[in-house]
Amino acid sequence: MKNEKIKLRIEPLGKEIQVNKNTPLKDIVYEFGVEFPCGGEGYCGGCKVKLLSGDVKDPQKHEELNYKLGLEPNFRLACVSELIEDITIEIPQLESIILADDSTYRFSPKEGFGIAVDLGTTTIVSQLIDLSNGQVVDVQTSRNPQTRFGSDIMSRIMHGMTEEGMQEQKSLIREEIYNMVKTLIGDRKIELKKIVLVGNTVMHHLFCGFDVSPLGIYPFETENDKSVELNAKELGWDLDENVKFIFVKPIASFIGSDILAGIFASGIHEKSEISALVDLGTNGEIVVGNSDKILCASTAAGPAFEGANIQMGMSAMSGAISSVNLYDNKVDFHVIGNQEALGICGSGIIDATMVFLKNESIDYGGAIVNEDEKLAIGSRVYMTQKDIREFQLAKAAIAAGIQILVNKLDKNLSDITCVYIAGGFGNFLNLENVTKLGMLEVEEYKIKKLGNSALIGAKMFLFYDDYLFEDILKKIEHISLDADPSFQDIFVDKMFFENYNN
Repeated sequence: MKNEKIKLRIEPLGKEIQVNKNTPLKDIVYEFGVEFPCGGEGYCGGCKVKLLSGDVKDPQKHEELNYKLGLEPNFRLACVSELIEDITIEIPQLESIILADDSTYRFSPKEGFGIAVDLGTTTIVSQLIDLSNGQVVDVQTSRNPQTRFGSDIMSRIMHGMTEEGMQEQKSLIREEIYNMVKTLIGDRKIELKKIVLVGNTVMHHLFCGFDVSPLGIYPFETENDKSVELNAKELGWDLDENVKFIFVKPIASFIGSDILAGIFASGIHEKSEISALVDLGTNGEIVVGNSDKILCASTAAGPAFEGANIQMGMSAMSGAISSVNLYDNKVDFHVIGNQEALGICGSGIIDATMVFLKNESIDYGGAIVNEDEKLAIGSRVYMTQKDIREFQLAKAAIAAGIQILVNKLDKNLSDITCVYIAGGFGNFLNLENVTKLGMLEVEEYKIKKLGNSALIGAKMFLFYDDYLFEDILKKIEHISLDADPSFQDIFVDKMFFENYNN
C-alpha cells in the first residue's frame, strides 16, 4: 500500500516531518508529549492545536466542535483530526506543564533551563524546559539502543551480568542521552541548570553502572535503590560542570522512579480519596492509595501489552494495529501512521480479543472454538491461541494485583474513585473493552488516560528540591503479589471473560 506523503510542521518546536496522507493527527503528536484528557473522545478540548496553515479533513465538523467547546475557529482537536494536506500547527499543550486533573501546574519560576528524560526500556523521551515559565522548548525521542540485547527486561539483565555486558549497555545509553541533550541545546544560548532522569529499576542500574545480577535472581532485591547525582565530568559529557544531573531513585526492585513520577503527576499522594495508577509498560506496575498510604506492586503483565510474546506483536508505533472493531460482522481496524499493517500493539490486542468474543471465534474461557490455528485481522495480521492466552495472563495479573492491593487497604473496588492509565499505548485504549474484558473492574467513567506520566512527573521534579522524593516515598509500601496466599486463586478467577456481554 503506497501512500501519498504530506508535510506536517509542529510549532513551537519547529519540527517538520513527512507523514502519510489521511494519517490521524493523534498518531503523530502523542509522541511529542501531547495528552488526551478525555481519552480521545473529542469532548474536552484538551488536545486542541492551532492551525497556522493548511487544514484537516472535514473542517465543518471541527467548526461545530469548536462552537460546542467555545474554541476559536482556527483550532482543531488532534484526537479527531485527519491529515489531508501540508499543514502547520501550534500545540498549546507544549506551553505549560499539564497535570492529570487538566489544571496548569503551579510552579515557582526558576532561572535557566532544565531537561526531563523518561528512559524507557523501548523508547526514550526528553524535553527541554524553560524554568522561568514551564514551557516546553524542544522535544527529542529515540529508540533505546540497548534493544539490540533484547526487547525485554530479563534479556538486558542477563547481558548486564558480565562486566563487559554492563559496560556496553551503560556506554550505549549514556551516549544516546548525551546526544539527545546536545541536540536539545543545539545553538541555543541557554544556561542549563538541571537534568532529571526517571525510569524503571533496571534502566536506573544500567545507566548508573550498578550490578543488575540481584534483579535476575530470586528474591529479586537490590541495595542500589538510591537517587544518583553525577556531574558532567563523571559522565564524560561536554557540559558546564555546574549542571546538576540526577537519576531519581526507584521505589523497589521492579518499581522504578518512572512510577514515582507517575504518582506525583497524578497527585495520588495528595488526595484523600482512593485512586489507582496502572502503568502498562514493559513491566506492569500498579499503585493504589491516597494521601495516607500508597501500596504498589509489579506484575508480569507489561510484555503482552507492549507486543512481547505475541506472534505479531509490536509496540505502539507506525505500522501497528491500534484498534479493532466489528461492523456488520466484519473485522475493521486502524493502523498507526495510516500505512500497511505490520503487527498489532497492546490496545489492538485488547480490541481484537473483544471482537473474537463477539463473533464467537473464542469462548468466555479464551479458547478458539473451531479448528483454526490463527484468527485473522485483515490480510496479514493474525492472533493465535497462544496470543489469546498471553493476553489473558496479562489482564488477570493486572486485575488480581489491583484486587489484592485494595484488599490490603481494607477497601473495596467500588471505593476507587479514579484509575489513571499510563504507558505508551494508553492513548489508543478503548475503555469500554478494558472494563468489559475485566482488566479494570471499575466503571468506565472512573478511568482517566494520563499518557506519559513518567515524563510529566520528571518535568515537575525539575522545579523541586530532591527531598521531595523522600517525602513521597515515606507513604509508599511495596507489596509482593507472589507472597500473598490469595494471589493464585484470585489470578485464576480473573482469567475468564465472564462479563463481556454486560
